[in-house]
Amino acid sequence: MTYQETIDYLFARLPMFSRIGAAAYKADLTNTIQLCAAVGNPQHQFKSIHIAGTNGKGSTSHMLAGILQTAGYKTGLYTSPHLKDFRERIRINGQMVPEQFVIDFTQRIQTVSEAIEPSFFELTVAMAFSWFAEQQVDVVVVETGLGGRLDSTNVIMPELSIITNIGYDHMNLLGNTLEKIAGEKAGIIKPGVPVVLGESLPETLPVFEEKAKEMNAPLHLASQKRQITDWQWQHHELWVSVADEHHADHTVFHLDLPGIYQRKNLLTVLEACAQLRTQGWTIPSTAIQSALRQTKKLTGLRGRWDIIHQQPLVILDVAHNEDGIRQLLQQVELTPHQQLHIVTGMVKDKDVSKVLSLLPADAHYYFSKAQIPRAMPERQLAAKAAALGLKGKTFSEVNRALRAAIANAGPEDLVLVCGSVFLVGEVI
Repeated sequence: MTYQETIDYLFARLPMFSRIGAAAYKADLTNTIQLCAAVGNPQHQFKSIHIAGTNGKGSTSHMLAGILQTAGYKTGLYTSPHLKDFRERIRINGQMVPEQFVIDFTQRIQTVSEAIEPSFFELTVAMAFSWFAEQQVDVVVVETGLGGRLDSTNVIMPELSIITNIGYDHMNLLGNTLEKIAGEKAGIIKPGVPVVLGESLPETLPVFEEKAKEMNAPLHLASQKRQITDWQWQHHELWVSVADEHHADHTVFHLDLPGIYQRKNLLTVLEACAQLRTQGWTIPSTAIQSALRQTKKLTGLRGRWDIIHQQPLVILDVAHNEDGIRQLLQQVELTPHQQLHIVTGMVKDKDVSKVLSLLPADAHYYFSKAQIPRAMPERQLAAKAAALGLKGKTFSEVNRALRAAIANAGPEDLVLVCGSVFLVGEVI
């Protein structure tokens, strides 16, 4: 098979959550364990850092991978979903897995795969772990897909576990309360393995404290170890001044991920680095500073306050749930612009009305959909939006919607594409 034929086979043959939703979610680790066993249990052949959370886990994963890479470690990075190319999910020192390995692995595992019928994500996890083991990486930063406890990635024994935050997302699978969602994320906490908690809420902190105590896992709250004393966001660049609890002076960090919501992720990353240092990892302060200035270049991260056009300013952001949209709109308020144009599309298995209720009524809307079965039809989305006072036009495909938005926008306007990772991924 060619690479494209291999990808077509994987997409067509295996249930894929991003396409069909809950039907693709396998609520146990049996398939992943069997797939890994069939290829020599690669998950036991490298050191890892495991990252879960509702929002921020992707950015945190990329920043931490960039830092470890800059510090001289051969660093694997596993994330999901991808925006353009499937291989974005599997990287070593920023380089995507070769097409030939994807072809070879798929053929190698085909008999086992067709016998146990895994999900797309389950097979992808086994593929990634095989590549990292074969390449003898020093460490792999592993981002969970859904939840944590039953996530396919939860077959590793990491050096460090990180939970960025807890918010409402995937409630149909993880639970309809913050406590239940936290319980699923806490499933990545392993016996004796330190845990860094990025953000905590009164409802969720006791869940993590109880799980950490049960696992005899030291729990470290990032927000208690350091505080942000000042920050500036100008010309789409973010500067953050951070004070360590043990030092009187402040350290200024310059991030090339300019979303102001990255301030919280920064504190999580800094505490993760501190914990890794106590375990003997060599992570110079200069490596942290250098990597944070060029995370996108080092790891290929896209879709976070991603500027693709000037006059009008066009920005892509994968924010798609309540917390993510709230943070995104805070940044919009700080961005000089005249009119706001929002190109959006959402999936039908989310609580769309809650997200829509956060959006400003005075923006111009262009309702669209990603080309996946999970996508909510644009007319249905527009009707839900209209009931909340949001008015706009409908488009069957995101690039048509974006062209219309740019055509209608003045040079000082802001065009924002958000609402679904898959919608953003289809922007040309």
